[in-house]
Amino acid sequence: MRRTLIVTNDFPPRQGGIQSFVHALATRLPPGMVTVYAPVWKGAAEFDARQPFPVIRHPTSLMLPVPSVSRRAAAIAREHGCNAVLFGAAAPLGLITPSLRRAGVSRAVALTHGHEAGWAALPAARQLLHRIGDEVDVVTYLGEYFRVRLTRALSPEAASRMVRLAPGVDVTFFRPGAGGQAVRDRLGLAGRPVVACISRMVPRKGQDTLIKAWPRVRAAVPGARLLLVGDGPYAPTLKRMAQRLGVASDVIFTGPVPWAELPGYYDAADVFAMPCRTRRAGLDVEGLGIVYLEASATGLPVIGGNSGGAPDAILDGESGYVVHEVAGVAARSIDLLKDPAKARAMGEKGLAWVEREWREELPAARLAALLS
Repeated sequence: MRRTLIVTNDFPPRQGGIQSFVHALATRLPPGMVTVYAPVWKGAAEFDARQPFPVIRHPTSLMLPVPSVSRRAAAIAREHGCNAVLFGAAAPLGLITPSLRRAGVSRAVALTHGHEAGWAALPAARQLLHRIGDEVDVVTYLGEYFRVRLTRALSPEAASRMVRLAPGVDVTFFRPGAGGQAVRDRLGLAGRPVVACISRMVPRKGQDTLIKAWPRVRAAVPGARLLLVGDGPYAPTLKRMAQRLGVASDVIFTGPVPWAELPGYYDAADVFAMPCRTRRAGLDVEGLGIVYLEASATGLPVIGGNSGGAPDAILDGESGYVVHEVAGVAARSIDLLKDPAKARAMGEKGLAWVEREWREELPAARLAALLS
């Protein structure tokens, strides 16, 4: 396998689905064959010291395809003997591929996520995405929803070289019995039915739909609690909404949670729900929704929204349900909370599916083959 330089804006300790995906790929590539170039972030020094590969941090929190970034990436590739590059997201950093080629890189792979579908819908951004597709060897896609949209922006030759590469789940980390009882005890949830949403707090994720559904859930399932884990710019609006609807005492906002503790918060729930939605005329969509798969790995039934690739992470009617409107979210939540046996059966089916098709080792092996 070629020694690989990973160039990415999306890397821990900043939290998020893309960050987790790229980090998981990096840690599962052969030891000694990876170098990472990523922006600086709070806690980066401590995080980087624990990694089995060198991480070179850009001095700011965002890297753009400008000459200074291009030159530094090329210098790192030369210094570390890298002859392959993996872009953690195709857009926009894939535009520096020509500079890396001149530095000796002979293989370039670019991951895509939800935001590239937005690029494909905008004329100027579409042209840049077209350039990236022609300059790299492989553009990956999460699922069919994104393959169709990306194909419209790429040349026929670049489109013919697309390969599906979706995230996987570490089933030794996200698992049943991962500390949920301790979380319940700490939050005063012992003995209560719990629906959890673990996600960044932005309008697309749909925490507002859950809060709007909660008066109906509370009426049908006395004592039920809604556990909202995470933070983001939408958090103050969500808290005001819970107050206005009279459910503030039933909705628990935990704020951000350390990565190492996340499995316990999944494990503390009876049902996982993130009724995401598509916004801005298709420019703001869910890439995949790795949280659904993490919840399934923990043995939970899931309720998800019909946005972008989110349905790809749910076996509708088997591991959970795909819904998005308030009435549907309320009905499915009530159904699963009132029928624990059904919830367990759906959770078991989701767990088996993740172990069979979504284990973290699988995408890492596919990537290693693409880089070879």
